[in-house]
Amino acid sequence: MPFYQMLCIAGHFKEYKHIKDLVTRSARHVMDAGGVVRNIDFWGTQTLPQKMRRHKESFTVGDYWTMYFDTSPRTLRSLTAMMRRDPRVIRWTMLKQGEKVEEVVLPREKTVMRMDYLKSPETPKPWSDLRSM
Repeated sequence: MPFYQMLCIAGHFKEYKHIKDLVTRSARHVMDAGGVVRNIDFWGTQTLPQKMRRHKESFTVGDYWTMYFDTSPRTLRSLTAMMRRDPRVIRWTMLKQGEKVEEVVLPREKTVMRMDYLKSPETPKPWSDLRSM
């Protein structure tokens, strides 16, 4: 299954339950279709760069969040349709991160730190030792 990232801007509501329900429905949609949700990040509430209209409503503030998931292209299309219909969603985009795990994760030698980086730095010599030089 391909690995995707979805970035979503949802309309801001005073109650937290609206954004929680939207994120839960999106993740549940992927998991019910056999996909795997890897991570969900909430970026916070931010002022939009410009006034945005969606479903005949104007927004100036939005809640930004991302979801990383593995799913089939068919499920991706149905998730897109769900986001299109949801009145809480202002904007969203789906980005394909890779087809296989090897395309997303760096090779082992680039992810493991070399042991010399783990050594503590040399302690500076005391001032009394510098006079003898």
